[in-house]
Amino acid sequence: MKFIKLLVIILLMVSCKTPEARQPERVQSGSFIKESAERNKKLNAKEHKRIESIMANHPENDYVASQNGFWYYYHNKLEKDTITPQFGDVVNFDYNIKDLSGNTIYSKAELGTTEYVMDKEEIFTGLREGLKLMKPSESVTFLFPSQKAYGYYGDQGKIGTNIPLMVDVTVNNIKQNQ
Repeated sequence: MKFIKLLVIILLMVSCKTPEARQPERVQSGSFIKESAERNKKLNAKEHKRIESIMANHPENDYVASQNGFWYYYHNKLEKDTITPQFGDVVNFDYNIKDLSGNTIYSKAELGTTEYVMDKEEIFTGLREGLKLMKPSESVTFLFPSQKAYGYYGDQGKIGTNIPLMVDVTVNNIKQNQ
């Protein structure tokens, strides 16, 4: 009997072997990421060249290069000191969206007047950063490279993949967060 118990214990110990780790089927070297980065650099350079061409063809507009990677010019600029939107402020504005050829993608009538709570709601990066530069009753045209617009995914509607945009914006008013 002791022998059977000892045999069972030995069999249990031998059969309780830990499983070996599975090896990955394929190891990726990171070349995909390098290729993607290279592709994005080329796309970015192409878009910047196109935007620079637009600016060169319209010297009557006094374009400003933002620190955030887009360009803009004023239709109506307020010289006096007034408020610009801060975190939590409600910005009431009208805008339209065009491609760089000037073809309307979304009109002001289609989009309607928008109220946006600064940095608390979703809006594409370039427009969010652009609104922070504006004062009530100012009108600006922004030129956004695709990475500042809807990027790779587009808007799942009329704006496709990697489309740079021209956006006309008028800020109607800003309600400060108290």
